[in-house]
Amino acid sequence: MVEPLHEPRDHLAPDLHRVRRRVVRVIVSTVLTLAVVSGMGVAYLYRHLNGNLRQEEIASRIIGPRPTVPEDVGPHGPINILVMATDSRECEGCAIDGVPGGDGADTTILLHLSGDRKTAYGVSIPRDSLVDRPACRDKDDPSVIHPAQSRAMWNAAFAIGGAACTQAQFEHATGIRVDHYVTVNFASFKNMVDAIDGVEVCVPKDIHSEQYGIFIKAGTRKISGKAALAYVRVRYHVGDGSDIGRVKRQQAFIGAMVSQVLSADTMANPLKVTKFLNAATKSLTLDMDLTDLVKLALQFKGVGAGGIKFITVPWETPAWDRLRVVWSPAATTVWSRLLHDRSLPASLEKDQAVISVDRLPGGTPPSSGAPSSGSASPGAKTPEADPSTPVTEANGRTVEENRALRAAGLCT
Repeated sequence: MVEPLHEPRDHLAPDLHRVRRRVVRVIVSTVLTLAVVSGMGVAYLYRHLNGNLRQEEIASRIIGPRPTVPEDVGPHGPINILVMATDSRECEGCAIDGVPGGDGADTTILLHLSGDRKTAYGVSIPRDSLVDRPACRDKDDPSVIHPAQSRAMWNAAFAIGGAACTQAQFEHATGIRVDHYVTVNFASFKNMVDAIDGVEVCVPKDIHSEQYGIFIKAGTRKISGKAALAYVRVRYHVGDGSDIGRVKRQQAFIGAMVSQVLSADTMANPLKVTKFLNAATKSLTLDMDLTDLVKLALQFKGVGAGGIKFITVPWETPAWDRLRVVWSPAATTVWSRLLHDRSLPASLEKDQAVISVDRLPGGTPPSSGAPSSGSASPGAKTPEADPSTPVTEANGRTVEENRALRAAGLCT
């Protein structure tokens, strides 16, 4: 059996090993924002932007049968896009932490657009997930086949067989057929953020990292350039220091970036839009040219800010390897619901502390005519608490949601 190119070595050098797998999950926002800006005269930039893209077909490299689309989703069903990012430091400006990068997929996000084109879920898969990987062709020599492996670490698939192997792994593990894929690197992230004059984040505690050379003072503020790149990649001394917490923090950054791009300040400025698209397209490898990408992006135009939600696939830590994660039984519900194009249960969204573009961590709580848990109108009798009802705190989130946000180093 051919072993993964990158074996876990956390017990030998945890700081070095973990820092080598950093990712910018904000790239998925490119697809969302193209839907809005494509009607703003982007055609005149066609040649330039199309020249930025690297087009590559990978479906033919997948071994064996692929999942079929369920009949119950109808002729105009959902669209599933697999977004992958590598931990390579070879691109200019990518080696911000001074650590040589690997060649694995540091992040994988399924972007699911519902059949009615009103909801988009971004489901993050932890890079340390242990799954059964199917047989894959070698990324450099397709004639070499790597046999299937049990309990393989998720991000090793990309190192072995590139995007095709990761896509095959995803389809094998979830039963969901991927319609399109996108791979990205760190190269254009800084320029994307700078093009829209930064992204606003809420930092509950000062972030000081000598390794990344940044200091971000606590509070709500816009960050850009090196600080923004470091913010989405730094792990230790932020929240609980876990990779899962970093995933949540980066999901919040994606939401904030989408919100900034869709703002009037950006949309009314053609220069900003052009700079953003130029930076975004420079880092993409995908199975479409610009014409097809714009057509795909237009499918997202009916998705409002409240319809863009980010979650992490439900997970748990196995007793036999505390440094890895496995998907919990609730993950089956996520994949089944998306397979049949159904919205995720509200209870699951609460458990996951879903990041929504219209309500980001640290933002204003939603207004409601009903009093929140623990409060009542003057003189009113306080009703007996229902133990089955989650306790809602002052910001409108449950105790569990706020706990998850704090663990990720996010404001509540």
